Amino acid sequence: MIGGISGAGSVGGYGERGVWQRRLAAVRGLDWTLILAVVALSVMGALLVRAATFPLLTEQGKDPEGFLKRHILNLVIGFVLGGVVTVLDYRLLRAYVPILYGLACVGLVLVLTPLGSTINGSHSWIVIGGGFQLQPSEFAKVGLVVLLAMILGEPRDGEVGPGRRDILLALGLAGVPAAMILAQPDLGTTLVFAAVVLGMLAISGVGKRWLIGLVGGAVAIGFTAWSSGLLKPYQLARFTAFLDPSADPRGAGYNAQQARIAIGSGGVTGKGLFNGEQTGGHFVPEQQTDFIFTVAGEELGFIGAAAIIILLSIVLWRGLRIATQAADFFGTLVATGVVCWLAFQTFENVGMTLGIMPITGLPLPFVSYGGSATFANMIALGLLQAVHVRRRFD
Repeated sequence: MIGGISGAGSVGGYGERGVWQRRLAAVRGLDWTLILAVVALSVMGALLVRAATFPLLTEQGKDPEGFLKRHILNLVIGFVLGGVVTVLDYRLLRAYVPILYGLACVGLVLVLTPLGSTINGSHSWIVIGGGFQLQPSEFAKVGLVVLLAMILGEPRDGEVGPGRRDILLALGLAGVPAAMILAQPDLGTTLVFAAVVLGMLAISGVGKRWLIGLVGGAVAIGFTAWSSGLLKPYQLARFTAFLDPSADPRGAGYNAQQARIAIGSGGVTGKGLFNGEQTGGHFVPEQQTDFIFTVAGEELGFIGAAAIIILLSIVLWRGLRIATQAADFFGTLVATGVVCWLAFQTFENVGMTLGIMPITGLPLPFVSYGGSATFANMIALGLLQAVHVRRRFD
């Protein structure tokens, strides 16, 4: 009996140890370099959001920490969403891609109905209440990545890469939400879609003729939109200001000029966190969202701005590493799509504050204030982790 009791105890102990060993192995299997980089960006972003919004909220007699509190709440929800996606088997997403794609399109359709709201000239939002808004186009990025991965990641028998039918199907299905986003009009997110489609097609192994044709087609569509009046006047003005910001310094060129002044005034070490004169004086609009990089440039200087770029580069590097080491081609394409999305958005956001890219209204990933963008970015992080974990243990 004593021996039997002892044996039962050891079996129970072994089973418990086995569970904890598996849990520990799962935690170790995460890409902690990627996680720590995103956490560092989130902390810096929260500080910059506070710096950008505290002076104005104080002047208006509102809670000076209001934006910061909502931003922290968004980050908490975002990390939870990313954690949920991480523990899911990303390969099972194939079965749910039509549902995810359908939900993304439904959200975009709802924006174009009376339920949608116009904020900063773009009819891209659904106001929930309590100071929170939902931007379906952010979640459509996730739907686009998994959709293209499913179509392009499973070549037909005898084919090395996606065939003509697959390519046309991918372009057609991607074009539906892209057209609805352009109609809002949200040119920035439309360009993100284009970058994701082009990058994933290139990795999937399509011929050079397809890629050259797509680039040429995109240029032709852009020229048509420019000349036919499809773009709104303020969007055309932004491109004109990008080419010559001094031509209209108090109009379309104002944002670009003030952004460069703010960044340039920070010098090497910056004026100190919460001490920026340009930021405190509200010279640059939307500093907590689209122009948050100007807050970093002014208050943290070149060193702080460079730190953000380095951290974002680490995120992209780890994403590419995950893509190359994925267990299957579907995982490679998912990780590639996420990297293309974050890379283009980072380059566009930083570039527009430096005057090397036109202003399109894209937030800086993991740094800017915004609920929908934060949730979508964290879901993208979860997708990368899901691909990475399955490679380690399968």
